Amino acid sequence: MAIAAGSKAPPFKLYNTERKEISSDDFAGKIVVLSFFPAAFTRVCTEQVCNSQDDLNYYNNLGAVVIGLSVDMPFSLKVFKEKYSLNYELLSDFNKRTIHDYDMYQCNFICDLKGVAKRGVVVIDKNGVVAYSEETVTTGTQVNFTALKEALGKIK
Repeated sequence: MAIAAGSKAPPFKLYNTERKEISSDDFAGKIVVLSFFPAAFTRVCTEQVCNSQDDLNYYNNLGAVVIGLSVDMPFSLKVFKEKYSLNYELLSDFNKRTIHDYDMYQCNFICDLKGVAKRGVVVIDKNGVVAYSEETVTTGTQVNFTALKEALGKIK
């Protein structure tokens, strides 16, 4: 199960596609949508990040910051971000610390790939508390973007 709503969001320090360290502290006082995905360039993951890109204005209008997060290396994420013209941060959890902290660790993925992020989303409110958390049933199932938007609409 992904981290429970009402929990204090664990801090993180991860690298973005420019190999710059990004910290959860950088988003203090903001609503954060952490979008976890198993692997760049896979079909469902590509749909997930592109859906977030398509709805980026919606999230921005609510004052929410979208962050994609996977265990892919920053170099791979940079190519992925450029290929799909993503205008939000993709962070690399190559050490797999954050996916453990958020209970989003997937033991097995395709081709016996071990230790990737589960597919899901965690919304952190302005006070650093988890306001919404979703983990999909399988990695082939898409995030429930409607439920995500409803949850965001309830944050004051």
